[in-house]
Amino acid sequence: MTGQDADTRGWVAIVLAGDRGADDPVARATGAGCKAMADVAGQPLLGRVLDTLARCDDISECRVVGPDTAIVDTNPALRALIAAADARWIAPGLSPVASALAALDTIAVGRPALITTADHALLTPDMVAAMCRPDRDLDLGVGLVDYARVRAAYPASRRTATRLGPGAYCGCNLFAVYRPAGRRLVERWRQVENERKHPARIVAGMLGWVALARYAARALSLEAAFNGLSKRHGLKAGPILLNEPNAAVDVDSVADLRQVEAILRAGS
Repeated sequence: MTGQDADTRGWVAIVLAGDRGADDPVARATGAGCKAMADVAGQPLLGRVLDTLARCDDISECRVVGPDTAIVDTNPALRALIAAADARWIAPGLSPVASALAALDTIAVGRPALITTADHALLTPDMVAAMCRPDRDLDLGVGLVDYARVRAAYPASRRTATRLGPGAYCGCNLFAVYRPAGRRLVERWRQVENERKHPARIVAGMLGWVALARYAARALSLEAAFNGLSKRHGLKAGPILLNEPNAAVDVDSVADLRQVEAILRAGS
């Protein structure tokens, strides 16, 4: 992508595209055969993400993990979309973390990887560039947006926020694996991946009960949370604070779909 295809040092993008097929509510609302192909302002969700990644100088390769073989085999447009992006399709695992690990297993251990999702319709090259900065002394970076920014931009939107100290933060479905040790944290995230709507349970599972007590008392800051995460798991993890509230908006529901379409129309 953008001249780096032969550069084995470039970043590999992993796009998680696991899908329930036509039964997904977003797929049903758009008449698509699967969520990844749901039309958003004239373009499939997955197509938007792949087009954005193609415009990013840091990204040299792309893996698309999912949908299932049965969905891909019966959807020529989906196959053509993946082929046109020169992306490598990988069968999904039983969960998003398992899918991410399946993709990481296809990438040389020393290469950095950016993990995102097929429903990140508002992804931009600036967001990717912020995640892929080469000067970060981290094993793994987690994209976050200050919840106040999201609320100010979209007061009616419902987004899960994790309160840390005096602030609160929204996830962005963006993770940067800078160094091999970062893969260990992806593996260990398995124990809490079903709790993404329950921040307290994630804190307990990844940081322990002392940290949970501090979290409950609003005494666990963002810095302390990542320092504790790093110490507990023997690596260096850190937050990547993004300025764009759109980074926290994905398409989990039909309401999200309508919101994203309105944002795209307003920006066109």
